[in-house]
Amino acid sequence: MSQVNIGTTQLRRTSRMVGSIAAACALMAGLAACAGSVPMHPAEDANNPACADVIVRLPGEVAGLDKRSTNAQSTGAWGDPVGVELRCGIEPSGPTTDDCVNVNGVDWIIDRSNAPLYRFEAYGRSPGLEVFVNSEVASGTSTVTDLAAIAKLLPQSRQCLSLMDFDEPELPVS
Repeated sequence: MSQVNIGTTQLRRTSRMVGSIAAACALMAGLAACAGSVPMHPAEDANNPACADVIVRLPGEVAGLDKRSTNAQSTGAWGDPVGVELRCGIEPSGPTTDDCVNVNGVDWIIDRSNAPLYRFEAYGRSPGLEVFVNSEVASGTSTVTDLAAIAKLLPQSRQCLSLMDFDEPELPVS
């Protein structure tokens, strides 16, 4: 009789252990799904070797958000939920009237038309680099500050100008 009780006790322990392992596996699978790969689309020139130099040097943290894996070449993402997305290999913008700021030696043009989602482009860099910032999750200023060093890896062919960069035309004296 005691042998049956020991067997029943062992069976209960084994059942509890299997249940605990199953629960732990389900929890881990759920956590992995939350922080899984971020779905993105590569830019047209994503296979440019200059983009590879940028992507291998992406920081582990941007604007206080941790780096995430992505499913597309020459891309990066940070945060859960995602607050910052980066794509290298875009067609660089030409001259524009969009706002342009210089942060740590990198000119960034800013597209505010889809606020609270802002688009920053490292202006005059080829291949082009764009960064999308959800301002409800991350700071655009912190983002471009944290990404300036990698943007500098891309060759610069033009820079932002302001009205102060032009000489005033001389007006005829009457």
